This record gives sequence, C-alpha cells and structure tokens, in this order.
Amino acid sequence: MDLKDKISIVTGGGTGIGKAITEKLAREGSRVMICSRNLEHLEKTARDINDQVGEEKVFPLQADINNKEDVEKSVEEVIKKWGDLHILVNNAGKSGRVPLLGGKDEEWLDILDTNLNGMYFFSKAALRVMKDNAGGRIINISSVLGKFGVSGYTAYSASKHGVIGFSSALALEVAPRGITVNSICPGWVETQMAEKGINETATALGMNPEEFKKTQISEIPIKRFINPEEVADLVLFLVGEDARAITGQAISICGGVTQ
Repeated sequence: MDLKDKISIVTGGGTGIGKAITEKLAREGSRVMICSRNLEHLEKTARDINDQVGEEKVFPLQADINNKEDVEKSVEEVIKKWGDLHILVNNAGKSGRVPLLGGKDEEWLDILDTNLNGMYFFSKAALRVMKDNAGGRIINISSVLGKFGVSGYTAYSASKHGVIGFSSALALEVAPRGITVNSICPGWVETQMAEKGINETATALGMNPEEFKKTQISEIPIKRFINPEEVADLVLFLVGEDARAITGQAISICGGVTQ
C-alpha cells in the first residue's frame, strides 16, 4: 500500500492501539498528526516512529479532544503544515467500571464526553476540510461492548454503541462526497486500558487479576487477546483503495467473540 500522498490524524495516537495505527500509517508513507492530552507520550511515539522510518512522518500535538477549540486548532494546524487531510482515526477513548448505582455522575459524563463528543468534534472539523472524491476516510474505534453489554460498564457500553450509530448515520451523510465512515469493534486487546479493565473487574468480583484474565481468554474462540498491530492492520485496509466500497460498517476484531 502506498500512502505517501495521504495526510492522517490519529487521536490518542501516543499509546496502545493508537500508537500501532500511527506506526502502520507512517510506514506506508502517510504523514500523521497524533494528538492527546499527554504530550510526553505523543513526543516519545513521534520520535520512535520517525527514527524507524528515517524521516519526519509523525507530528505530535497536545490537544484535549473534548475541547472544541482544541480540536479545530488541531485540524487547522494539519492544513497549515501539510495542506490537506484524507484520513481521520477517532481512536482516543476512555473506559472504566461505572455501575449505575454507586458510580459517580462525573465518571459517566467523562466517558461519554470523551468517547462521543470528542469523535463528533473531530469528525465535524475534519469533514470541513476533506475534499470530495479524494479518498476521504473516517475510522471510529468502537468496541465489542458497542454490540453487547457487560455489567458495571453502562457508560462505556452506551458510548461505544453510540460510536456505531454515529458511524452508520454519518456514512450515509457523506457517501455522496466519496468519503467512507466505518467503525472497528475490538475485543480484548493487549493494552494498558485492557489491563486496567482486568484489574478493576477482578477486584469487583473478588478475583485475582491473572485468574480473571484466564477466564476471559477461555471464552475467546481463538484463546488469546488481540494485539494492537492486528487492529492497525484492519485500519490500514479500510483506508486503502481496496475498501472504497465499504462504508457504514461495524467490523469486529475479537477472536470470534461476536458472530
């Protein structure tokens, strides 16, 4: 795949799935702006990937995706620096166990704000500058919890169901412009976010985290967690020419957990 003329934005691109996506895009030639609130993570990822590819492909920019002004400035900076935008990956997200009774309202609002409003702000700003019929792609990272619920994760599940609904509706809205919109629904992925989920759920169930992880692996048909690079490979396919007829879909990558 040749992405040397493509300009990308990856939110939450400093760690985990976002970092893997950024590396894959950069290796295929795309110039990528990564953003999040943690500038230290962003700068390290940019340095590491730029060193690997031998040129400045990744540009770090600190931004709060929940802040509309930050988002608009980020997109403006990309246009100012590189003159175009073809690919947006709304990857930044927040999880957490927030039972409806016992959880705090601010935790619920923070998860929905990050997972839904951040995606909305970035998609809106990106669509203002994406050219029609120029290979525009929006990829939104949802979750298998966007297809089913898990006790204690009402906020996260509600937000990830929302990502799928947003993506399917937006895909129809921008189809006449030749822009595709899809969501990806990972299952358990080997990331720090997953480790946090394992620890907090194991604690709630009175289990050892390692034992809880074993129970989760036993319920996955392929008997392992997904790695971030596998999610990144799916993103790479969806942004390419071979996927130009795929839009409005919620594609699971979960080892067979969802059917």
